[in-house]
Amino acid sequence: MSANSASFDRAIPVDQIAYNEQGLVPAIAQDYLDGTVLMMAWMNAESLQKTLESGEAWYWSRSRQELWHKGATSGHIQKLKSIRYDCDSDAILMSIEQVGDIACHTGERSCFHQMDGAVSAPPADTLSQVFQTIEHRKHFPKPESYTCKLFEGGDNKILKKIGEESAEVVMACKDNSPEDIASEVADLLYHTLVAMSYHGVDVKAVYRKLQERRG
Repeated sequence: MSANSASFDRAIPVDQIAYNEQGLVPAIAQDYLDGTVLMMAWMNAESLQKTLESGEAWYWSRSRQELWHKGATSGHIQKLKSIRYDCDSDAILMSIEQVGDIACHTGERSCFHQMDGAVSAPPADTLSQVFQTIEHRKHFPKPESYTCKLFEGGDNKILKKIGEESAEVVMACKDNSPEDIASEVADLLYHTLVAMSYHGVDVKAVYRKLQERRG
């Protein structure tokens, strides 16, 4: 039993889940850092119990009619961070750390990667989506892009903007203007993300630090 399994056991009553006629309940796996929905699979009471006890995701394979330890073959296991169930007790939501950052059997990060017939990054939180756009500009520059102009200017231009935007945040706070504070913080966050991308630091690395400090 993992160190955290006792808290998981208390978090969800396995025998009170509203399983369907086949004894199954849908389980959604969501990235614990940026909220990306990674996959949906099925659990029965046994796989749910094994998930709680081991701290890693177990599902029930309807095609093979057997328990399925996610990532046992590929190495892309899912480490359970938290688990909850909905108001009707007939759906489960797991917050997980996806080892290898690949949840889909196709090799994509998320099973929900298709949109209008094309492969597309699944939606995450706003900061992560902005960071993805910045990364795209870095690898596929456009002459008219403000982000690309920042990259071209390097540290001197990027850090100068961070300094300017930091001062603007201070002034907005001194003026006690909620709208201006929100606007200036948005500018500061954007320019900070550009600096992170320029130096090869992923936004999820910051999220991990925040999670560690959160305790």
